[in-house]
Amino acid sequence: HRDLHSFPTRRSSDLYDIQDRYVALLCRENGDPIGYKVGLTSATMQAFCRIDHPIGGVVLASRVHRSEAKVRRSDFGRLGLEFEIAVRIKSDIPAAAAGHTGETIAPHIDGVCAAIELVDDRAADYASLDVRSLVADNSWNAGIVLSGFKAAWPDLAPLRGRATEGGNLIGEGYGRDILGHPFNSVAWLAGQLASRGMALKAGQVVMTGSVMKTVFPEHDAQYRFEIEGLGVVEVQVASAR
Repeated sequence: HRDLHSFPTRRSSDLYDIQDRYVALLCRENGDPIGYKVGLTSATMQAFCRIDHPIGGVVLASRVHRSEAKVRRSDFGRLGLEFEIAVRIKSDIPAAAAGHTGETIAPHIDGVCAAIELVDDRAADYASLDVRSLVADNSWNAGIVLSGFKAAWPDLAPLRGRATEGGNLIGEGYGRDILGHPFNSVAWLAGQLASRGMALKAGQVVMTGSVMKTVFPEHDAQYRFEIEGLGVVEVQVASAR
């Protein structure tokens, strides 16, 4: 992986200014921001979207779900599921002159869990995907589903995550697929926020990016994501209540 700080931050600040205005509108019905998502952190997802750097988005309070939540496809333009590792921030992360690394981020994290991100890509054409519209649209975040956070965890890089649909394997990936380590994803986010005069705060949740290609449910099914040594998260996708 390239040096974390070589990824675009400042030059795309105007896109995040637009995102901020959109998120402010979303807050009226979805509550306050409780954290962030980082997308396009794996080679698989970057190749899928044809974008070679991470992007960020905001997670809102009413869009946080516990494992075994039920969601309806009809509530989304087009629902996608991404299978991830989420972290919880223990203490405010100050800007660092040299930028943060996974190692400098680690002391600021007090919980890690298996997670599924709900994305709404509005039936995007991936052959001609425009990063400007993607970021401005809050990087497509439409919710997150979390397992219980663990206060102690093994080395995340070698952990394998396996996603199933109705018990059938549909994909897998490793913690190292997320920029080499999920904490590197948080370090990128800390840098992106610092470039805009912002910072990660205690209690916030960060979705670090999918270890495999997005799955688009086409029928009712139970989706499960298990990360060995970390936990299991499930979501029921239905067409109606």
